[in-house]
Amino acid sequence: MYIAIAGNIGSGKTSLTGILAERTGARAYYEDSDNPYIGDFYEDMNRWSFNLQIYFLGQRIREAAAILSEGADLIQDRTIYEDAYIFDLATGLIRKPDLLIYLKASVPTLVKQIKKRGRAYEASIQEGYLEQLNRKYEEWINNIYQGEVMTIDVDTVNFIENPSLLDGVVARIAEFKTRGR
Repeated sequence: MYIAIAGNIGSGKTSLTGILAERTGARAYYEDSDNPYIGDFYEDMNRWSFNLQIYFLGQRIREAAAILSEGADLIQDRTIYEDAYIFDLATGLIRKPDLLIYLKASVPTLVKQIKKRGRAYEASIQEGYLEQLNRKYEEWINNIYQGEVMTIDVDTVNFIENPSLLDGVVARIAEFKTRGR
């Protein structure tokens, strides 16, 4: 089974990936936060956005190829399908996740979580940018992505402090595996 976690910056993708991998026995794949363009991007988005996205796209294509070759149960922190909203070409090469878990969070929640993890390159992220990304995620989830989606409202479900709130998610994953999806 292939499960992907999607959501805005600071929504909890990495945390959820780790918790679900531990609870389901699946292998976790994490987004690489060592993108050499990320700091420059937050300083000058217009100048560095293409470089950043191309780096992420290449990384995710390599990651997806490794995932598909394993054949085991996998949970991936962010996928090529989020990038495919901009770059359609690669989605024909990569299998769609059996389940996409979308972490929906308000801008105040995102800002709080971004500050909490303390990555220096994220300190200059503007709230307007996070709001714009939220709108794009909503558009993508509601009108573009065509696959099985489970939404977790991060504003009301604090699975980091209370992992038992994920019991329903873990049960649904087990149900998917039973059905052979």
